[in-house]
Amino acid sequence: MKSSGPSPVISLEELSGCLLVKFHGIQVAASSHVLVLNEANYPPVYYIPREDIDEKYFARTDHTSYCPYKGDANYFSLQVPGHEVANSVWTYENPKVSVKDIQNYVAFYPDQVKFEVIKADAQDTNL
Repeated sequence: MKSSGPSPVISLEELSGCLLVKFHGIQVAASSHVLVLNEANYPPVYYIPREDIDEKYFARTDHTSYCPYKGDANYFSLQVPGHEVANSVWTYENPKVSVKDIQNYVAFYPDQVKFEVIKADAQDTNL
């Protein structure tokens, strides 16, 4: 598919703090090394290092998609007792050079999980 316009501006920034990801009340990922990808007019997307996910809740699927700006995406389903959502997590295992920093990271469809950001400057007053 050809595009007549310029490619969207994609920027990456590090999230300040820690991100918790919950699926039906179960924490499936937690990381203080999150990248936030901003692309054109889309909402920001959190990318979490693969090493910071709890792999027992993830199952690779055969589904793939292609983005002309990021490359080929592979997908995972999220599975916790009593709940499964197919293709709710994606990863770019060999992303385009312009977004190479998201390699070995995963992203979640925000309507399938709950995100909680714990700010870096927040004090633990609930201990």
